[in-house]
Amino acid sequence: MPTRKRLGKGLGALLGESALEAARGEPATEPGSVREVAVGRIVPNRFQPRQSFDEETLVELAASIAEKGILQPLIVAPRRDADGWELVSGERRWRAAQRAGRSTVPVIVRDVEEREMLELALIENLQREDLDPIDEAGGYRQLLDEFGLTQAELAREVGKSRSAVANALRLLDLPEAVRDRVRQGALTAGHARALLGLEAKDRIPELAERVVGKELSVRQVERLVKRENAGPKATEGPSREEEAGELERARIEETLQRSLGTRVRVHAGRKGKGRIEIAFYSLEDFERIVAVLHGTGP
Repeated sequence: MPTRKRLGKGLGALLGESALEAARGEPATEPGSVREVAVGRIVPNRFQPRQSFDEETLVELAASIAEKGILQPLIVAPRRDADGWELVSGERRWRAAQRAGRSTVPVIVRDVEEREMLELALIENLQREDLDPIDEAGGYRQLLDEFGLTQAELAREVGKSRSAVANALRLLDLPEAVRDRVRQGALTAGHARALLGLEAKDRIPELAERVVGKELSVRQVERLVKRENAGPKATEGPSREEEAGELERARIEETLQRSLGTRVRVHAGRKGKGRIEIAFYSLEDFERIVAVLHGTGP
């Protein structure tokens, strides 16, 4: 049985200590020293998970580069299908250098496999902790597809819980217009996951705009989705007693969701009866939840 390729842990695992020494301005003990390369001969990493770069931070970085230069070299690899270089790490610096009018940039050249380029592009961005939720989810999907990992294995590699990875991946089921709202910061990942509970999927964009316009909280969105799923009879406002019961039910749901790491819904019926719905999004996620309920899971 072929062994599955393991992910590395960052620049050191992929590029070697000598490259890191060069990046820090220390003498390299083997090939991989710093050289100057024309900006126009470099192309972005094909596997870059980040779809957008914050304009304000790029302007600030460009001003810093214009004044002080680039303090940390970019990492590049030879292009497979053309002359020049492909970025492995440092696209933000490369973009800012162009804004600053730099004709060349300092680089370290390494011969890196395509899978390693994907790995480093994602892990570098995750370690910066400023990827938007949609780009993060897209990066996870790339790693799952390219490396053939399970969600549990991926979670261990990136230092996240399995439920966090599963919940992130769910965001990719959103319509593109709603994903854009998450990228813009108009909707949080919590808002987006609540909207995914809407049974009429074609109405998700409409409700998303209502959420943005009214600045609703995640809990308010969950109640809105519940009313929408219940149909026209649920349009009347709740009584004080119903509101109190709703708050208690929401508190219980939140406690269960924290314990199980997934969406939980409590449906109260008459005479003290009801049901609890526990959501799972893959067989692996189901097995994890069962293990938690049995007291043997994380």
